[in-house]
Amino acid sequence: MAYQDIYARSLADPEAFWMEQAERIDWVRKPSKALFDDKAPLYEWYSDGLVNTCWNAVDRHVEAGRGAQAAIIHDSPVTGTKHRISYAQLRSRVARLAGALRARGVEKGDRVVIYMPMVPEALEAMLACTRIGAVHSVVFGGFAAHELAVRIDDCRPKAIIAASCGIEPGRVVHYKPLIDGAIEQATHKPDFCVIFQREEEVAQLVEGRDVDWHACQYGVEPANCIPVEGNHPVYILYTSGTTGSPKGVVRHTAGHLVALHWSMKNIYNVDPGEVFWAASDVGWVVGHSYICYGPLVHGNTTVVFEGKPVGTPDAGTFWRVISEHDVRSFFTAPTAMRAIKREDPEAKELQRYDISNLRALYLAGERADPDTINWAARVMGVPVFDHWWQTETGWAIAGNPTGIEALPVKVGSPTVAMPGYDVRILDEAGQEQPPGTLGAIAIKLPLPPGTLPTLWNAEGRFHKSYLDTFPGYYETGDAGMQDEDGYLWIMARTDDVINVAGHRLSTGAMEEVIANHPDVAECAVIGVSDTLKGQAPVGFVCLTKGVDRPHAEITAECVRLVRDQIGPVAAFKLAVVVDRLPKTRSGKILRGIMVKVADGEDVKTPATIDDPAILDEIKSALQTIGLGK
Repeated sequence: MAYQDIYARSLADPEAFWMEQAERIDWVRKPSKALFDDKAPLYEWYSDGLVNTCWNAVDRHVEAGRGAQAAIIHDSPVTGTKHRISYAQLRSRVARLAGALRARGVEKGDRVVIYMPMVPEALEAMLACTRIGAVHSVVFGGFAAHELAVRIDDCRPKAIIAASCGIEPGRVVHYKPLIDGAIEQATHKPDFCVIFQREEEVAQLVEGRDVDWHACQYGVEPANCIPVEGNHPVYILYTSGTTGSPKGVVRHTAGHLVALHWSMKNIYNVDPGEVFWAASDVGWVVGHSYICYGPLVHGNTTVVFEGKPVGTPDAGTFWRVISEHDVRSFFTAPTAMRAIKREDPEAKELQRYDISNLRALYLAGERADPDTINWAARVMGVPVFDHWWQTETGWAIAGNPTGIEALPVKVGSPTVAMPGYDVRILDEAGQEQPPGTLGAIAIKLPLPPGTLPTLWNAEGRFHKSYLDTFPGYYETGDAGMQDEDGYLWIMARTDDVINVAGHRLSTGAMEEVIANHPDVAECAVIGVSDTLKGQAPVGFVCLTKGVDRPHAEITAECVRLVRDQIGPVAAFKLAVVVDRLPKTRSGKILRGIMVKVADGEDVKTPATIDDPAILDEIKSALQTIGLGK
């Protein structure tokens, strides 16, 4: 059955479609129906079924005779180590850790905060929680103590599972002092902390509260999988909120399993037993969906990579991992590919490796500009598929269903909506827009399985953030359009659509033009306050390694490109060269913060920023063109 038929069926008869997909996972008790809509506009999927995530991700593959297959490949260039863990080994490791948590009083429904680097133990901690029905909340390892404290107070964990340290190129990140500081600041105190001691730094344990990872498991009875209801939360994942206080996205167990299982073959085109690699971090939604749960539930081998796209040790590290571990399907952020392209524009490092085993590259997390897509496709020799989704949705809203049929690629578009996502383009009054018209991207309710049913202990905020603007729809917060073929074009966050003298313009469209300049490795465009026009666009340009032309020449050419391709209406006159852009650790450019700096506002440094010192660099650059304080 081709994509169009499958998609149409998912909207016309979601009940039958999603009950059929539910057959692909193991149930303790099958649900009586798929959609539970008695609390609309809050919807749930498979609520009365009984199921266990860890069983579906680990045990069932062992029971099916595939225990010897590698479940996890850990590749850590920062420590110089590599090792494999089979499904059988993973089951015994997870069952022991789950038994240790249970022996210390962690029960179904209790929350556990996980604060770990990219080590297999991070996945084991997540799976151990799901094994006994505990609800995990992974916080990116190395997050500031204050931010960790905020999350502790919001989800009130019974326990924290953490590592002694994380390892970045050239430095050790001390996790334990951050955990101690967070617990001290938090009103809620966890009963105990499990500390995984790494060789690179052994942390001081607090007597009576902290227990060693290995010691606490000694002599305990391994835990069996506890069945939970389909609407039992598997995890809470905090995403930054516009008010500054993080939003706890909730994921229900059954819909999560069904949606991720469906996506592995139909979107990423891998079969059980093959190696899948998502180069992300367990602290982000990609790490939850496609490092831990998706590949394991589907019976793939997942790669846990502790390193960077460049500098660990060079711009060839991704090619090495793909070649060495026989990766068939690879998922990363456009930012990572831009970093490699900037460091090694001719892809000379790639000549050292054979990546002919790779079928495709999938990009998400940040707008994928055509220049990066075309470069990656050319040097890697594989199709490059952009796809679009959010922390809130947990899996792709739009993508190329390559496991069903590979649709023609339109560079710059994440292709088409996935089953269950009824995507509409609306104007500010909520009226549907014709093809080719820029508007707010909204999804007609109900959202499909695997998406967020609500926010943790914040139902009012859930309504306000996502449901109130367009009644009957989920507001994505992204702006874009749909073309005549149903392809989606994601142009910017809604607040990145700027109003220049009454014209609504997408900063994303301008970025796309500038990225085509041969000397530009990366760029960002923001809208700054302008007394005459309301807003005016300003461009920030990072140059490709080795370019030594005068900066004024390059920025003038960028201005000319935008005027030629978008027109004088864009009023694009200001651009500045910078060494780097402020980003989150996951690679998203912090455009909102850049706008505040440009408008001369006081800026609170966000916890998610990769390097706070970069804001001073942006401020200095803006001052050279007469902006900022």
